[in-house]
Amino acid sequence: MSKQRIYWFCQIVGWTLLILTEFVIYWIDEGFEVNMFYLSIANIVLGISLTNVYRIMIQRWNWVRLPFYKLAPRVLVSVLVLALIMTLINFPFDQELIVNPQLHDLSAFMANMASWVKTMLAWILSYTAYHYVERTRDAEIEKILLKTSIRETEARVLRSQLNPHFMFNALNSIRALVYENPQKAQQGITQLSNILRNSLLADRRKTVDLREEIKTVDDYLALEKVRYEDRLRSLIDVDPRAMYWQVPPMMLQTLVENAIKHGVSKEVGGGFVELHAHVEPTAQGRDELHILIRNTGTLGDREASGGFGLKNTLQRLDLLYGPDAHFQIAQEAQGVVLADVHIPQQSDTVFKRETLHDVQ
Repeated sequence: MSKQRIYWFCQIVGWTLLILTEFVIYWIDEGFEVNMFYLSIANIVLGISLTNVYRIMIQRWNWVRLPFYKLAPRVLVSVLVLALIMTLINFPFDQELIVNPQLHDLSAFMANMASWVKTMLAWILSYTAYHYVERTRDAEIEKILLKTSIRETEARVLRSQLNPHFMFNALNSIRALVYENPQKAQQGITQLSNILRNSLLADRRKTVDLREEIKTVDDYLALEKVRYEDRLRSLIDVDPRAMYWQVPPMMLQTLVENAIKHGVSKEVGGGFVELHAHVEPTAQGRDELHILIRNTGTLGDREASGGFGLKNTLQRLDLLYGPDAHFQIAQEAQGVVLADVHIPQQSDTVFKRETLHDVQ
């Protein structure tokens, strides 16, 4: 049922029950009076009409958007005005239909108005409170949607970031291979195109399979080895159960790039980069992906440079998973830096794993 129908149903049923209840009480005490019955019908129509006018006013002037200290006096004045109108119309008829000398003085008029004040106050407070709460709820929903939109925009920007220095270095390395080793140069172009393609697709996807990220890291390390040759040693160790785990696109590539730029490249003799990924249970009984990236380097150098991959990773994990994901970087040992990432399980991971099992 629509809100419009609910409103009119409550209006008609509410006023009818209220007025007819008073008429039945009068009927029991004084007997049936056809004029009193007609007056009751007129009061039903009048009550519906007046309160509907109030509804039109509150909608047209957007009273529910006002702060409480401005809304309260308007509601109070509306109650008094509507009650006064009902009293002015009903009081003369009450004097004629009800034989009671006490109904002809000011105190009787005020008592009649007080009765209508209570009736109008109950209706107006109910209606206004409902719309005030609904408006507040809608405002909160709009705020959440806006915040979500902003967070999604931030996440899209972060996903699309790719260090331009890497692009220049990779192209220079491939150029040097064109004459020395054409086959390896062709392979390098293919690897670079894979990285670029994944970077472009990252703008369209919130998460990707870990296996896709590992392939990107493989291509990246292969290009960097052309540049660093024997100065760069790498190892990738991934739990097969983690291959379809959903991770932020290009996240591992930026962390590995950060490890080489701020670690391996600063060492005269080069260094190593290791990537380990495995699934482990948490204290809450849920599985999570645990990623470790070790590399040669000193954490102080990385912090001083701002750490492109570090801020990127922190922001993206927070945007996607909130407090359920964790990321930290520390000096594990002298000359060895450790980046530690924990990513919670998502429904997509379970779905893909079950689908793969069904196919097999």
